[in-house]
Amino acid sequence: MILGYDFANPSLTVFGLLGFTFWLLDFFKVFKKAELKLPAAFFRGRTGFSSSALLAFILGVLAWICISISIGQPRKPLGHAEAEKELNDIYFVVDVSRSMLASDFPPNRLEAAKDRIRNFVSLSPVDRIGIVMFADKVFTLIPATVDLELVKQSVDQIRIGFLGNGTNIGDALGLAVARSVTSIAENKTIVLLTDGASNVGLLSPVQAAEKAREKKIKVYTIGIGGDKDAKLPTGRDMFGNQQYQNIPGGSMDFETLNKIAEISGGKSFVASNSEALDNVLQEINKLERKKIEISGRVIYQEFYWYFLLMGALFLVVSESIRVFIKREVY
Repeated sequence: MILGYDFANPSLTVFGLLGFTFWLLDFFKVFKKAELKLPAAFFRGRTGFSSSALLAFILGVLAWICISISIGQPRKPLGHAEAEKELNDIYFVVDVSRSMLASDFPPNRLEAAKDRIRNFVSLSPVDRIGIVMFADKVFTLIPATVDLELVKQSVDQIRIGFLGNGTNIGDALGLAVARSVTSIAENKTIVLLTDGASNVGLLSPVQAAEKAREKKIKVYTIGIGGDKDAKLPTGRDMFGNQQYQNIPGGSMDFETLNKIAEISGGKSFVASNSEALDNVLQEINKLERKKIEISGRVIYQEFYWYFLLMGALFLVVSESIRVFIKREVY
């Protein structure tokens, strides 16, 4: 804070100082050569720094000080704005085990889910959205944020492979619950997208659902797939033909997914195709949002116009003295 003011862009004052430097060079005619020669008698009584020149110089200095301050956007805080905003915290918990490569959704289950998450984000501009991925291990891809463009970019990073091949639903839900607890939003939601049955982890899916219920976090489960004959690509044979195999471990655990939703107060869905997945996410997007009070946006009174007008006035007077009183030739 300088002179009792905050500055929105203090670094921009350097442009005002740059202008002042050029003005000084012009005022003292540093790079100008005399173009008119007069007899010495003309200069009698005109030597030294006259009072009009001194006044023009002082006004010029004041002008550029005011202009420099104006460019930095001086302002004074008036207080904090109180506002209400509808807000949901939504964590997508996405299965990235190998079975998500099954081709019953074009081009596969995971890519179909990623496309629908992007669409969901576009339809939810007032929500904070985060993403947790899981397979054998669990990983927070992005904490809940209002930067939805960043969320969309992060969706591209949802990949299969580096988290192992298991299905750790319990620990993944537990991580999403822990992330949600610190949020200021009243409505906290977890959307679980999986096509398998939990087979690893320290926390069981039911225990994770009970933790979610304790923290008043609803879990909506989406079972992706349902085609018992869905195949996994395994590579190509010597003739370039795509090879497939049955999904190891069988179909998803519908009973557990229903329990997770029931315990936490959410709902359970089965998305057997891309259209059904769209419908499920649209329904979740219609969930009730509660208003929360947000305090923290600072209200400022702007003063840059005052300094700009004063600077312009001083500069006009200074230049007028140079032209009409000192009769400088430009």
